[in-house]
Amino acid sequence: MNSVNTSEASVGTGTDGTAAAPEPEAGAVSAENVEAQVHAVADRSRVAARRLARANRAWKDRALLRIADNVRAGREVILAANARDLAAGRENGTSAAMLDRLALTAERIASLAAALENLAGLPDPVGSVARGQTLPNGLRLRQVHVPMGVVAAIYEARPNVTLDIAGLALKSGNAVILRGGSAAAATNEVLVQIIRDSLEDAGLPADAVQSVDRYGREGAAVLMKARGRVDVLIPRGGRSLIQSVVTNATVPVIETGEGNVHIYLDRTAPVEMAVEILLNSKTQRPSVCNTVETLLIHEAAPAAPDVLAALAAAGVRLHADARAMTLLPDGVTAAPADDADWGREYMDLDLAVAVVDSLDEAVDHIRRWTTGHTEAIITNDLANAERFIAEIDSAAVIVNASTRFTDGGELGLGAEVGISTQKMHARGPMGLKELTTTKWIIQGDGQIRG
Repeated sequence: MNSVNTSEASVGTGTDGTAAAPEPEAGAVSAENVEAQVHAVADRSRVAARRLARANRAWKDRALLRIADNVRAGREVILAANARDLAAGRENGTSAAMLDRLALTAERIASLAAALENLAGLPDPVGSVARGQTLPNGLRLRQVHVPMGVVAAIYEARPNVTLDIAGLALKSGNAVILRGGSAAAATNEVLVQIIRDSLEDAGLPADAVQSVDRYGREGAAVLMKARGRVDVLIPRGGRSLIQSVVTNATVPVIETGEGNVHIYLDRTAPVEMAVEILLNSKTQRPSVCNTVETLLIHEAAPAAPDVLAALAAAGVRLHADARAMTLLPDGVTAAPADDADWGREYMDLDLAVAVVDSLDEAVDHIRRWTTGHTEAIITNDLANAERFIAEIDSAAVIVNASTRFTDGGELGLGAEVGISTQKMHARGPMGLKELTTTKWIIQGDGQIRG
């Protein structure tokens, strides 16, 4: 995986929405200069955030629709930039999984534009009332949702995240600072330019969306410590990136987690359902965080041979413990699994497989190895399903459906900033409401405290 410490500089955009001249690599200038420039970006974001906080829904939705239109119109330019990033990635030996995360196609671009349009159709969270009451002394109280202010995001090799986060930030009234890394530098440059131009066309400040990619790893380090200028920082990527941000940031961080996702195949699991769910969970897009990485099989599950045969036929490389080896159908092979496999987020066509004696043993295994992202059970036993829901402490728990549904778009959130695996403020897919905080509004008629 790439991390925040391996990124290079890239071309950015100017404050007027036009392409800025290429900056020197961050390592070629003084740390003080990088700090000053990143702080200037953050200060412009704070100014833009104050304007966005006053924008009504119609204004924000108009900007989202303009971005969607311009993304469609700029498809060929986006694809050409993405092709340059992919070529560079192949030359640098980037893994197939990371290349898949990096790649855009005409279909993916169309989906991204449609997601922005869907986001425009969602209710505006800003101003919605969380709770309220009138006190006996006549004071009228409301707790309302308000924007965070300036949101920063550090992510890797995922140009779709550029549009997702920018769109969610805009709709929720926040300015956003993006750090997308070197792997997608050309693609992100084009996307950020489209977004900024669209904002200006819609009458909103271009500085509501800015990138610090041009300042390299030193710029990312400054961003992580820009407390007071940046209100919240969201890392999205692999373990090394997330832990680098969590360890080094002084800005408040919402931790998103890697996805060591489990499926437990109960002894009552229907064969056809089990096969379809496992194939979808593992093979639909194996490079993303909600793909299944470990399959736990009850020793008496009749669906096991069919599931393992179907996975192998689909090209999945099985890593099995000794008991799972005995369940392999004729012609299906597996590599021996060890502790490294139980804790691994493959993000590829690999799957760890273990046999357990009971639901209790499956829960114990998950609790030991989980990253707290998503766990699923396939069962026809209602009691087992309810126990699994109660005892599994992850951000998402799924019964009889693909793990690929742990996704903001699929859950009706429009898009997502990431999947939060922490328990403070936000948990699970983070959509519009998760990019807001609240404030109390207290209205009176001259009351004083006795």
